[in-house]
Amino acid sequence: MTEETIRVCGVNDIADGAAKSFMVTGRQVAVVRLGDTYYAIGDRCSHANFSLAEGEVDAKYCSLECPQHGSRFSLTTGVPATLPATKAVPVYSVRVEGDDVMIASEPVS
Repeated sequence: MTEETIRVCGVNDIADGAAKSFMVTGRQVAVVRLGDTYYAIGDRCSHANFSLAEGEVDAKYCSLECPQHGSRFSLTTGVPATLPATKAVPVYSVRVEGDDVMIASEPVS
């Protein structure tokens, strides 16, 4: 069975070291660009429901920090590395096809 993917943006629509929020099958997803690699995680902080895409991208720790209370979420696992969040956010597989950034329609975790 082939995984269904959805085009969310072009490769140059997100600046290196930045995040943007997109609606994917009824869910807000934060897409982050670090160099030529793209990551996608649920865009709502599991602690207080704020947009993670509005937070700071940390390339050193490959994470995204919630702008409201500072919880830092792994871009690869969705697991929070810092409090106050204790629950992971969903992670989506991402691939680049030509100039398109494609993400899975369903989270992998």
